[in-house]
Amino acid sequence: GGSRKSMTEEDVARALERLPGLVGADRNLVRRGRFVSLAFAAGCPGLEVLLTVREGAVAAAERGPWAMRSRRFSVRAAPEAWRRFWQPVPEPGFNDLLAMTRFGAASIEGDLHPVMANLRYFKEVLEAPRRAGLAPAAGERADGG
Repeated sequence: GGSRKSMTEEDVARALERLPGLVGADRNLVRRGRFVSLAFAAGCPGLEVLLTVREGAVAAAERGPWAMRSRRFSVRAAPEAWRRFWQPVPEPGFNDLLAMTRFGAASIEGDLHPVMANLRYFKEVLEAPRRAGLAPAAGERADGG
């Protein structure tokens, strides 16, 4: 049948944990973020990954939960919203980080200044799983089975 495989929190965390390699392989993206050095969290309300950025490179991706870990901001969305965001050609409202927040599919909480000052950089970092083809298509299982 045409049942759709939604991403799980685990699938989202695994995709985000690949960001150090995905971003590191994109020299232009690292150069664009060369003035960005901070920690932020991304993921689902129940499972986040702490991403440490040093001079534009994602130096570390650590799965939560963490006690008392500092971060400048958090980007959260349901697994299904991440799946739709990471589709090769996302539908309107899921094509862009700010569109997802505008339509209530994602939230950005914390210090918004570094996000807005480096918006293209953070948008492209979080879109890296899309460019790598990590989202299951409709009807496909994330575990490949």
